[in-house]
Amino acid sequence: MQLISLPVSEQLILTLAALILFTSFLLLAQTRLVTLIHTFALQGGLLFLTTVLVAIASGRHHLLISAALTLGLKVFFIPWQLRLLVVRLDIRREVEVVGNASLIMIGAGALTLFSYYVALPIRELSLLSTRNTIAISLAVILIGMLMIITRRKAVTQVIGFMSMENGLMFAAVAATHGMPMVVELGVALDVLVAAILFGIFFFHIRSEFGSLDVDRLNRLNEVDR
Repeated sequence: MQLISLPVSEQLILTLAALILFTSFLLLAQTRLVTLIHTFALQGGLLFLTTVLVAIASGRHHLLISAALTLGLKVFFIPWQLRLLVVRLDIRREVEVVGNASLIMIGAGALTLFSYYVALPIRELSLLSTRNTIAISLAVILIGMLMIITRRKAVTQVIGFMSMENGLMFAAVAATHGMPMVVELGVALDVLVAAILFGIFFFHIRSEFGSLDVDRLNRLNEVDR
């Protein structure tokens, strides 16, 4: 099935999927924390638009509640909380230093190709749009994991974790047209609690070590008695 033969709604979903994948690469490429938070909010906004579009196209209007939760939590509340933490901890101008940015981006591209390879077995059992959304969802999750591995600041690692959750949410919405409402509300509550706990976690790290660079944790040694 060719892309042009799909319904307009499916084409729009695939377009939003490509943009969500693009924002994952943007998250991986950002070095300044404030810009990183804004990019995460952009990814949440694209996920919100995808959920609204799927709700309208499939007639499953309960997804509009999920869209509202996504808009409130991932576009406004969590980015606002992260921005507030960055200001309170006075790390607005800090730059995240990575090893070799070019190699990391190449690795992200390789993970995207791997995701499409993993999605190949469902070629005969699904439509073109489903295959692509599953592959892109897996790529977003893997790139979020790569971001956690390659970054040293606790804030950027948390955003990588949240990006992985966005990939899971996108797969649930675009590929399966949503999870049961109880599950979606549970996930939203988990994300909200995680955002609060991460804020407390940041303050404890900063108060104990004077920095949010988790690499300093590796330098801890037991004191000889």
